[in-house]
Amino acid sequence: MEHRIDLIIENLKEVFDPEIPVNIYDLGLVYNVNIEGSTAIILMTLTAPGCPAADMIVADVEYMTKKIVGIEECKVEITFDPPWEKSMMSEEARLELGFM
Repeated sequence: MEHRIDLIIENLKEVFDPEIPVNIYDLGLVYNVNIEGSTAIILMTLTAPGCPAADMIVADVEYMTKKIVGIEECKVEITFDPPWEKSMMSEEARLELGFM
């Protein structure tokens, strides 16, 4: 199962918020990845509650997650607790966006 979680994370690094040139994983938007049977459960947030790209990002997360062999369903749970902040980004993302 750990191997499939790692594969999901790698695929999530291909999902971008269209307004930010950094993937959602390195942005710190993905809080948890879990697998129950053939279902992946992704707990994540968005950079802002009114994110206009929310539906597109969730669809991309579902698509990229279901590309993993053995994953037939993906449930994306959006939370704003804790709210996203810049400190949640990876060091690479902060460098890319000029926050360091």
